[in-house]
Amino acid sequence: MAGGPRGHGRVDALKAVNLGLRFALELAALTALAVWGWLATDSAPVRLLLTFAAPLLAAFAWGRYVAPKSPRRLPDPLRLLVEVVVFAAATSGLVAVDHSWVAAVLATAYVVNVVLLFVWHQRDH
Repeated sequence: MAGGPRGHGRVDALKAVNLGLRFALELAALTALAVWGWLATDSAPVRLLLTFAAPLLAAFAWGRYVAPKSPRRLPDPLRLLVEVVVFAAATSGLVAVDHSWVAAVLATAYVVNVVLLFVWHQRDH
């Protein structure tokens, strides 16, 4: 039978979707941090600083310690800790600016994604 055992192709497709979801979640976390920065204050200079600095700081940490091709990529569980801090900051920021339902969706999607990454041995991607 082409494609291996029955259902194997579907699992491979779900694994690919999970990796795509991972990338989308990373972008969503950066966007959430920018939204928080924009809505967190009425002060224009502080607003601009937070809107750009928060996602840039998260992107720097992610690129340096989490990204698959980083020469300084941390091993688990330290890498997972950096990820959790970034997503916790993103979801906390959304809650702080009264976007709790978006925060709940982001947090839930992140948890499901990470669980599947471990179950399907995709943590090295």
